[in-house]
Amino acid sequence: MRKSFLARTRTVVLILLAAAAIMLLCTYAAYTALPFLYSLLGAEPGPYWKQAVFATVVFILFIGCVGAISSLMSKKHMLVWDMIQDAMRRMAKGDFSVSIDLPMDEKDRLRTIVSNVNLMAAELGALEKMRQEFISNVSHEIQSPLTSIQGFAKAIKQENLSAEARLRYITIIETESERLSKISDNLLKLTSLESKHHPFEQVAYRLDKQLRSVVLANEPKWLEQKLDMEVELEPVTFRGDRDLMSQVWINLLSNAIKFTPDGGTIRIGLSTREGRARVTVADTGIGLTEEDRQHVFERFYKADKSRTASGGGSGLGLSIVQKIIEMHGGKISVESRPGEGTVFLVELPLETREPDA
Repeated sequence: MRKSFLARTRTVVLILLAAAAIMLLCTYAAYTALPFLYSLLGAEPGPYWKQAVFATVVFILFIGCVGAISSLMSKKHMLVWDMIQDAMRRMAKGDFSVSIDLPMDEKDRLRTIVSNVNLMAAELGALEKMRQEFISNVSHEIQSPLTSIQGFAKAIKQENLSAEARLRYITIIETESERLSKISDNLLKLTSLESKHHPFEQVAYRLDKQLRSVVLANEPKWLEQKLDMEVELEPVTFRGDRDLMSQVWINLLSNAIKFTPDGGTIRIGLSTREGRARVTVADTGIGLTEEDRQHVFERFYKADKSRTASGGGSGLGLSIVQKIIEMHGGKISVESRPGEGTVFLVELPLETREPDA
């Protein structure tokens, strides 16, 4: 409040100084011009009328100067307002490439408005680009299984098709249908999480027990690939949504299993540091390039381009994982190099209280 008072006081002082300067200039102009005018007329009024004329001329000059300055300032501001209104109309029609480029005094309040309009246009443009990319990616992901289903459904209609081929085509249609359903479920889940209306029930529970349960539930998968599973978990009580966090660990472990060759190793660790739980999911799999690592949490991004469409997933899993972790006030990061495996690190804030179950 004190700063606001000082700012207003400074503004008033500056206005008074400017008015005084204009008044001095008008007084000097009247003092110089009137004697010359009297000499041209060949007559000079009495002392009283001379002072009255002098004061009147000074007043007229002062009002004229103030009016001229106000007019110039008004025209400048009207120009800025016209540009702002034009920019808003263009943005309303979907054109976010607008940018108001007008040199202005840093102290001019319109400068802040212009800056905010430019910032709003840039952010809306970025959102529009993301929306278009999202629609394009969704269309592509949905079109791929639909094309397969349509093609193999037509192939089944062939009368001379063998029973073995028919069964193979039906299996492919079933697999693609399941993939299409999974894409739809993930999209709905991600939309629900981002809407901030998703059910979010936090309870205190043992995080180490949850991780161990997820590892055991996926035992058939990692045993089939002859993977070594190394688990080192500290007893940790965490407060969060148990079901949502279970999806996080299932997704991270499934990815590790999927991208680790037979005979590889997966390490899962849980420890605490500075009031935060640290969960690591490391594998000896194919790893990620630097570009893949930077984009791995983006929607529909698939790091392994060599995998088939049906085997590579929808590219939404890690986006969902990141969103769930952020909802819990945590963060996730990844370290990886091609051929050297991948390490996902999840950090979650802890509350010191007994588990509810």
